[in-house]
Amino acid sequence: MAWVSLCDLDELAAGQGKYAEVDGFRIALFLDQGTVYAIDNTCPHAGASMAGGFVDNGCAICPWHGWRFRLSDGHMPDAEGVRIDTYPTRLYPRPGRPTLVQADLPMP
Repeated sequence: MAWVSLCDLDELAAGQGKYAEVDGFRIALFLDQGTVYAIDNTCPHAGASMAGGFVDNGCAICPWHGWRFRLSDGHMPDAEGVRIDTYPTRLYPRPGRPTLVQADLPMP
């Protein structure tokens, strides 16, 4: 695993998704109640970009068909066997510059 910078914190809007791509990983970022979450950007149902969705009650909502995935663990609340990958995040403050959002990605 390796901590990778994905964006500046001020690029995130509460409840809305943001797309980031690094080293072949396509990530959807969400800011919910002051916490940043990173999940796989591809919905397993029909391949929609999760970054195009929004947050409702702690879940990322797919913009195409409304599939819900908990930001905390990637599981679908009504179908625990269905899930999306999640990645640990941290904030990296930089004096005089915007705080970076980083995710711990499984790099080789």
